[in-house]
This record gives sequence, C-alpha cells and structure tokens, in this order.
Amino acid sequence: MPFFFSPSYLVITLIGMVAMGWAQWRVHSAYKKYSKIGARTGMTGAQVARQLLDSDRLFDVSIEKTPGKLDDHYDPQARVLRLSEGVHDGSSLASIGVAAHEMGHALQHAEGYAPLSFRQAFFPVAAFSSRAWSTLLLIGIILGVTPLGKGLLIAAAIFLAIYALFALVTLPVEYDASRRALHLLEGSQTLDDEELVGARKVLSAAGLTYVASAFQTVLMLVYVVARARQ
Repeated sequence: MPFFFSPSYLVITLIGMVAMGWAQWRVHSAYKKYSKIGARTGMTGAQVARQLLDSDRLFDVSIEKTPGKLDDHYDPQARVLRLSEGVHDGSSLASIGVAAHEMGHALQHAEGYAPLSFRQAFFPVAAFSSRAWSTLLLIGIILGVTPLGKGLLIAAAIFLAIYALFALVTLPVEYDASRRALHLLEGSQTLDDEELVGARKVLSAAGLTYVASAFQTVLMLVYVVARARQ
C-alpha cells in the first residue's frame, strides 16, 4: 500500500496525535487555571528567576523577554533565560513555576548535569535525523523491495532511532529541571505550601508533552523497523 494510506501508519499516527493533543490540553488547561492565581509575594517570573539565579551565584546568566506564549527556554550557549512575555512580566503561580523551571536548566548547566550536556552535544545530530528519516522512509517505500529501497528503509530506521534517543534523554532533563525548580521555590520560601501545589501541577502538565513526544517517536520507530524488516 502507498505510504500515506497504510492502515498501520494511520493508526500509529492517530494514536500519537491523540497522546500529544491530550498532553497539550493538560498544559494549556493548567497554565490557564494557575495564570489567574497570583503569588502572595507579587514577584514576577523574571524577578523570581533573577533571585534564584543570584542565590546560586549564577550572576553571569541573564534574563531576556521574548515574544510568544509558552516559548520559554534556557540557551546554554548564550547563558540566557528567555522568558515569554506572560512569564517574564506575570506574577501568577504559572509564571513563577515556568520561570523557576528554566532556572533549573541553568543550574543543570552550571553543575555539568550529564543528560543536559549529552542533549546539548547531541542536538545537531538529532535535528538532522528528525528531518532525514521521513524522507528516506517515503523514498524507500516508493522504491519497494529493491536493494536501494530496502537500504533506505534501514537508514530511515537508524535516523529515527537516533531521534528517539534524543527524545528519551530529554525526559530526565526536563523532569530534573522541574524537581530543582520546586525545591528552590520551597527552600527560598518564594511560594508557600499551597502555592507550590499549583506550580507543581503546571510543571507536571508541561512534562507530559515530552512524554507524549517520546511515546509518539518510539511508536513510529516500531512501525519503521517493521517496514524495514518486510
């Protein structure tokens, strides 16, 4: 059957889409709920991140405001926390939780946290693999059972396996950053016990998107390997 009409491909794609859609719904639902609840201190996400960075003597890590929503990230090359407008300027439990999570990545970087170092070094290979595997798979299926077609299917499986490894390594990186964030918020008394519950729910929901992404990738890898073995 042609690639895009393969029943097994369609089933796997549908399962992956449902998993990712559910995870994204959880994130937006939690963020929407706790973005309406302000922290008792009145501090913004940027202020909390700066306070936590300074308390760990990470004075060389700067904070920048970036356009968009939930596009927050830590740039280890530039040593910059880039916080979206709502997180940077917001004083809600959601904003503080997300800002502290990104600060957790900065702390990982400063301590030489091995999974983060591996992910950072592995990123160029993973980025290339994520673009290459689908093209190789499509051409391989079009060529069918020819030696070249078979070789391309095997190559597609290898590239997708590389990207799957990257997705799996991302899980401990993200969950450890959230763990660090909650520990820092509690230790610094930035949030009280009740407020920590809200921040924890936002970060737990965000972590599900990485789980869903890894699940989707591994599921597709099973399909590609099965096609390569035919």
